[in-house]
Order: sequence, then C-alpha cells, then structure tokens
Amino acid sequence: MADIDPKLPPGAARSPGISWTDLMQSDARPVPDFLLHESYQYRGSEPLATARYTSAEFAALETEKMWPNVWQFAAREEDLPDDGDYIVYENAGRSYLVSRQADGSVRAFHNVCLHRGRKLRTEDGNADVFTCPFHGFSWQKTGALNEIPCRWDFPHLKDEKMVLPEAEVGRWGGYIFLRENPGGPPLAEYLAPLPEHFSRWKHEQCTTAVWVGKVVPANWKVVMEAFMESWHTLVTHPQILPFTGDENASYWTWGDNVNVNLVPFAVVSPHIDATDKPQQWIVEQFIKFNGRSADSYEEGADAFAVTVPEGVTARHALGQAMRENYSTLFGHDHSDATDAELLDALVYNVFPNFAPWGGFMPNIVYRFRPAQDVDHCLMEVRVLTRVPPGQPIPRGVPLHMLGPDQPWTDAPELSTLASVFEQDMGNLPFVQQGLKASKTGQINLADYQEIRIRHFHQTLDKYLG
Repeated sequence: MADIDPKLPPGAARSPGISWTDLMQSDARPVPDFLLHESYQYRGSEPLATARYTSAEFAALETEKMWPNVWQFAAREEDLPDDGDYIVYENAGRSYLVSRQADGSVRAFHNVCLHRGRKLRTEDGNADVFTCPFHGFSWQKTGALNEIPCRWDFPHLKDEKMVLPEAEVGRWGGYIFLRENPGGPPLAEYLAPLPEHFSRWKHEQCTTAVWVGKVVPANWKVVMEAFMESWHTLVTHPQILPFTGDENASYWTWGDNVNVNLVPFAVVSPHIDATDKPQQWIVEQFIKFNGRSADSYEEGADAFAVTVPEGVTARHALGQAMRENYSTLFGHDHSDATDAELLDALVYNVFPNFAPWGGFMPNIVYRFRPAQDVDHCLMEVRVLTRVPPGQPIPRGVPLHMLGPDQPWTDAPELSTLASVFEQDMGNLPFVQQGLKASKTGQINLADYQEIRIRHFHQTLDKYLG
C-alpha cells in the first residue's frame, strides 16, 4: 500500500504511474487541447446516503423535480429518418411520441389520448395520424386534433384545447433530445463543452449498427456509475489489464452537466509487472481479448495482425494499424487522428444519463433509465459506425431487447463487450442488495477516481433542492 502524502491538499493525490497527460505528450500525432489540460475540481469527501439508490421517496423526487427539467437523449436521427416516422420514448412515468414532420423537423408529443387516457401508440412506426385504439379519437402528427367520433356528444371540447401537449426538442450530432418543461438552458449550452470536443468526431456522420438493451436488477444510478470509473477493472475485468492503463486514467469535469473518463489502451496496467515483456506481448494480449490468436493471421491479412517494429511502442503500432483500418473501412481520412482517438475509451457523461464515447473508432453510447421500480433500470448500449462520405445515412438497427434471464452474451453483435458487461452484472444486483442492507446507510467515494460520481450527485441535488 502506497503511503499517503500528508502535505498534499484534499483531492490532489494522483497515481504514481505515468499520467494521461504524459501519454498525450508522446502521442504519434498532435493532440487537441481539450485532451491535454486537466479540468478537475475537488468537491469534498463526504459520504453519500444509500437511500439515494434505494428509497422510493427519493426516486419520486427525481421524477417530480429532475427528469421533467433536463434534456433527455430520446432518439437518434437514423431511428426515424422518413416523413411520418415516429418512436415511442418512455421514461420516469412519461410516454412521448417523437415524430418526424413533413419539413424534416422533429416534434415530441405526450403519448396519451386526451379522451380517456389510453396510450396512443405502444410501438415505433410510421403514421400521419395517431388514432386511439380505444374510442377512435385521433390527432395529426403535428399534434393538432384530427377527429372526435360522435362529435355531437362533445360540444364542450374545442379543437384549440385538444392539441396534444408537446415537449421541447433539441438536436445535436445526430442525437435528438427532449425536455418536458420549457425554460432552462438551450441544448447547446446544456451540453457544453461536448459539441466543441465532438466537432472532431462528428457523430452526425454515423448510424446505429448495434443496439442492445436489458433490464438490470439495480437502481439506474448504481448501474450508470459502474461505467463512470475504470479502476474497478483491477478486480472485475482482470483479463484486460495487460493492455489497459486503468490507474493511468484521467477524470475531468466541466460545469454542472459534463464529465469524462479518459482510459488509455495499448499500455500495461500499473498493477501488472510486465518489465520483462516485449511490446509485442501487449499487442498479442489485445488480439487475444478480441477473440483472435496472435498466430491466426498472415501479415497484413487483418487489422489486428500487427507486428511491433524495433524501437516502437505497442500503442503507436496499434494506433497506426487502426488509423489505416478505419480509413479503409469507413472512407474518412484519419491521417491526423491521434492514437488516443483511435484506441482509447474517451467516455463522456452528460447529466443525467447519456454517455457517448468520443474518438474515431466505432463509438459506444450508453443510456440508463429507471424501470419498474427503484430496484431496476433499463440499460441500453448502442454502437455507432461512420458512414462513408457522400453516402446517405442508413436507417439504424432496431433495439435488441434481452429478456430478464438472458445474459448479455446472447447479443453476439456486442462481440467482446458482452462478456465485459456480464462481469459487471456479477456485481450490480449485489450492490443494490448491499445498499438496502447497509447498517451505516452510507457509501464512501474516492476523491479523484470517483469524482464523476460526486459531480453527478451534486448536480442532482441542485434539481432536488
């Protein structure tokens, strides 16, 4: 156990290993400024109450005071590309119809019949008119009243009073957001500095190639927070330590809403003694994790068939291989892409529950939503791939919803991610059970490696307070 330096102020301690910024200084390409300069603020060391994750009353406060007032990631543009396409988005007791209009705009209406309250739609589809399956009241896709059956019996209902209630819609980077209550910061301000950072990575040029969801028996914050720090890798995901700098990761925050975990790959974890291992060993471990053996390819037959030249690091060799591979696969010029943007986990979070990865590789996007009660949530994983220049964005794949007894490995499209998620599932239900059984009623967070969790809860308190 390393000694604690008593001279350091709270929150100033860092891993004694090579830092993220050190790695960026040695990158094969010039690194953008926003990946070079730490944005960290010590936020206290007080414990958090376990009731934040287990209390139905606390969840009710989130539903009343937080969810209606935040921008929520509701859909991707490729989910509803054509005129009349709509998706049903549901969260925290609300249901919305997110509908593509004739002029290409997107609007979001509350998915509730104004007659007797039935949901107008329960599945995604295409429609110019939404007709209630109960009595036949109908609305145009613009939200305007279309028809009232037996109109003679409703003289008290005026058309202008029967417009479907509407939520605010914001669009950025191929993502569609909604906010139930009007007011508050516009989307660009709410997301800042995310649009500035992602201007290099252009998610608007992507489509959804993989989309898998599963209800997890744990609170939505418990599950989300497992993806907000990388130091659980040491115990939970030991198979990736040979090529993951878990303790070298950086944790930065901006404003109230945005933070990031920057995890370097193609470097050995500080927890492993690999002083006698050549750089080629790191590449071989990386290949092994991706389901390939190091000797299963002829040279040049696959992007992973990487031989590390003398005097070159595994990180630079793999970075160059990915630079060439992604340029070939997706048709974009990645000649100026840094090793970090081609290899690393640049895991951003936007309050409260939207987590897109940066970089130029196929981008993972997480979303976490409350499910049937405080002890369950819906976790969704998308993988975005770039569309070659000049080609139209194809419609995204539909959600592959796993059943309650299905493991993530029943979604082979997730490839090696599925086995990693299954390792996380070995913890998360028992975290929820432990929080409910806790004698102290408290949890304790690291000052640096869990700063994103504390940042999240401090922003949440601003809404609940």
